[in-house]
Amino acid sequence: MIERLPLNALRTFAIAARHESFKRAAAELGVTPGAVSRQVKRLEATLGGTLFERGAHGVRLNAAGRRLAEHVNGHLAGLATAMAKARQDGGEALSVSVPPSFVQHWLMPRLAGFDAGEAEVAIEVSPSLTEPVWQAGRSRLAIRCGPKPALGIEAERLLADTLFPVCAPSLLAAGPPLAQPADLAAHTLLHASWTPGAAATSFPGWREWLDFAGADAVDAPVHRRYSLFSLVLDQAIAGRGVALATHTVVADRLASGVLVAPFGDRYAMPSPFDYWLLRPATGSPPPLAHRFCEWLRLEARAFARSA
Repeated sequence: MIERLPLNALRTFAIAARHESFKRAAAELGVTPGAVSRQVKRLEATLGGTLFERGAHGVRLNAAGRRLAEHVNGHLAGLATAMAKARQDGGEALSVSVPPSFVQHWLMPRLAGFDAGEAEVAIEVSPSLTEPVWQAGRSRLAIRCGPKPALGIEAERLLADTLFPVCAPSLLAAGPPLAQPADLAAHTLLHASWTPGAAATSFPGWREWLDFAGADAVDAPVHRRYSLFSLVLDQAIAGRGVALATHTVVADRLASGVLVAPFGDRYAMPSPFDYWLLRPATGSPPPLAHRFCEWLRLEARAFARSA
């Protein structure tokens, strides 16, 4: 029986009855007054009688219309309550804990490509690890840069990385020259102070990169140090020095042309740190978490192929 109910016509009727106006009902529904009139006439034909008194100045509910409106409004309110309860009970949410530089320079520019539908995806910017967990209502994942995490968490490598110098095209054009790593001695060197911690202390800096590039005899002290990598990139884009950058967080700016790599990929130093997707070691992901992980893998693979 329920499949025979003209639900769209009943909804249209309820709104027209509330306003006692086809014009105002049309405005609320985003349709024409003629469309409202046709839905009401369809309902009247189904019932075998009229619901409105029609006149030169508009419409008014008749007795049958008022009785039906009372019943329809009550049942539509009940349906709305049931839908809200079902959404609350069956809704799904996901939070992803991500390091600041990665979320700003890699994840957020790509996140619009992930269709979460009605579900909620919350990005939590945090340098510290939040324990991943599968939950029916809200799951939690993490993305981290570093060596492979300790046992107890399922760690899936997303991206490897490299380090190399970058600067603004204006600095490269104005000089001094940057043809060889040794030329960095004549430039202001920019560096980010990584969050304190055991892993952070082992992340390579300018000294390690110069040794890797065969310029170990060059004394190139860091002239300006910043607490956030985004500040380092801002200074480099402004032409105020040369930054030691990782490919993952600087790739989009190289593609846009606001930064250049003066040595190309000749001295791209492999990073000892990879990007890892961290998941609970046991259990199965709920649908939203599963879709997000699949999307993230595809994005990471596409990015790696374009490198």
